[in-house]
Amino acid sequence: VQLQASGGGLVQAGDSLRLSCTASGRTASSYPVGWFRQPPGKERQFVASISRAGGATSCAVSVKGRFTISRDSAKNTVYLQMNNLKPEDTAIYYCAPNSDPRAPSYFDSWGQGTQVTVSS
Repeated sequence: VQLQASGGGLVQAGDSLRLSCTASGRTASSYPVGWFRQPPGKERQFVASISRAGGATSCAVSVKGRFTISRDSAKNTVYLQMNNLKPEDTAIYYCAPNSDPRAPSYFDSWGQGTQVTVSS
């Protein structure tokens, strides 16, 4: 199944954005979910993950304390709340039914991402 990310945009440093992740035709609640991002000219990298039940989360050191992952099973949606955004957060953000931080090295079913651009 492919998950679709939405909610990106152009913001200024210090602003906040909330990204949403949904599954077409199926419920995102059936899977653990990871958020990943691909900065311009760089490899895709792990950002955060959440377990299927939502009881366990993990995030990259670079976003710890600024980004929060959560899920709303009633809405079949996983969120990535991003606060205090920095220019280095500029990237295409993807969500996937895979919580493994190593997923970018082998996972090949990426859905449509959403562009986040942070200006200084």
